[in-house]
Amino acid sequence: MGTNGQRDAEQLHCLVTGASGYIGGRLVPELLAAGHRVRCLVRTPAKLRDQPWAADSENVRGDVTDPHSVAEAMRGVHVAYYLVHALAAGADFEDTDRRAARIFAEQAHAAGVRRIVYLGGLTPRDVPERTLSPHLRSRAEVGRIFLDSRVPATVLRAAVVIGSGSASFEMLRYLTERLPVMVTPSWVHTRTQPIGVRDVLRYLVGSATVPDDVDRSFDIGGPDVLTYREMMRRYAVVAGLRRRIIVPVPVLTPRLSSHWVGLVTPVPASIARPLTESLRYEVVCHEHDIARYVPDAPGRPLPFDEALALALRRVRQAQVATRWSSASVPGAPSDPLPTDPDWAGGSLYQDERHLPVDASPDALWRVVEGIGGDNGWYSFPLAWAVRGWLDRFVGGVGLRRGRRDAERLRVGDSLDFWRVEEIEPGRLLRLRAEMRLPGLAWLEMYVETDDAGRTRYRQRALFHPRGLLGHAYWWSVSPFHAVVFGGMARNITQAAARGMTARKGSAPARRIRSPRGRRNGRP
Repeated sequence: MGTNGQRDAEQLHCLVTGASGYIGGRLVPELLAAGHRVRCLVRTPAKLRDQPWAADSENVRGDVTDPHSVAEAMRGVHVAYYLVHALAAGADFEDTDRRAARIFAEQAHAAGVRRIVYLGGLTPRDVPERTLSPHLRSRAEVGRIFLDSRVPATVLRAAVVIGSGSASFEMLRYLTERLPVMVTPSWVHTRTQPIGVRDVLRYLVGSATVPDDVDRSFDIGGPDVLTYREMMRRYAVVAGLRRRIIVPVPVLTPRLSSHWVGLVTPVPASIARPLTESLRYEVVCHEHDIARYVPDAPGRPLPFDEALALALRRVRQAQVATRWSSASVPGAPSDPLPTDPDWAGGSLYQDERHLPVDASPDALWRVVEGIGGDNGWYSFPLAWAVRGWLDRFVGGVGLRRGRRDAERLRVGDSLDFWRVEEIEPGRLLRLRAEMRLPGLAWLEMYVETDDAGRTRYRQRALFHPRGLLGHAYWWSVSPFHAVVFGGMARNITQAAARGMTARKGSAPARRIRSPRGRRNGRP
């Protein structure tokens, strides 16, 4: 045994669920760096294909609600990480969470797994569990299921996680940066104990090697206990902004608060609501026993201001490894595009356009891969903006999620109200719509060459309607396709040609980008 009762270093076989999400996508490389073997259980392994660590992990298909796939994934595993929740499953997500946790615990026991590690939420003391928000209540119940199981469990309970790309950080960042004067809900006076994502990952990795007789929950948090109001003001100082004026009002309910957050920030109301509901209660750590098993180095856990500074640096240097939108958002479709050209699954409407391009395939691909976010969508900016506003109004993600990286895309990346479903560098970018629609929609952009070796751009918008409303939706918007999709095709090819001209001059080659002041518009 090592110090503090911890095992001596050994290579463990770890199963990670939620590897396509914010925490899971960061935990996998940390476990690999610690010398462990990693197997990822995901519904769509292709989502992990472009991760920098994908070649070093074993990625298997399965679902935590399917006992057979969980049993197969548990085979030969020492430590099983449970980093999923069923918030996207709809109104009955608590039942789904409960069932999935029980399956996970039962199959872990059957496979001889040494330990389950779960990252849950910090809940308030002296507040009956039944009165908590459904989100917090479900997280607490899942932790209890693991602790009551026949497999030793480590349940880590965290409040606000501060890291580049986390939903909590993005909510704090956009509220503070966009609103120098804020009328805020009363929960800005509630105390909480934020923790940096680096410390969350450190505790998760360290939990793999705690002694076998440890079977309990641990509160994890940073050294600062702050109100949300204090966090916003300290963010303004760290970010170099003027002092923010914050006026709390008591009339904003959690539902109204979530819509208010959804209006101001890229975090949609469906994600903002569980975050704001958790802020109604004081959630602070009442122990720091985790340090007995995962010792803190000097200066750790990170102070709030330092965690903020690190997150901001990552954002400004475009080095965000994962974002809150890495995982599917509640209500977002996940069906892949049917690949059979004679698909018999129903109507599949198409808008297809072909244009020659006076540029090299590489120049055209740079424009295609750079689309979205601050680079815009190369057509009718008002139409895109209105569509984004309408989506936010009905609880969708809207057009403001932006890009994880300004230069590169990978499978699974969110891109405004799209998600990258497939990317073949230099040839194809396929986006799946995650806005609220009466059907499923995709946008494909191809870089091709004709028989004479000339560059050609091909673009397809596809829509699979759901019911009569879906058909009505397609025919109601089809008159605008010439402006929106036709304009997009023309402007993309023109941007590629302009980029080619610039490359022939004396200036160094650079990405073709639309001005920041003309977001989502014509380049």
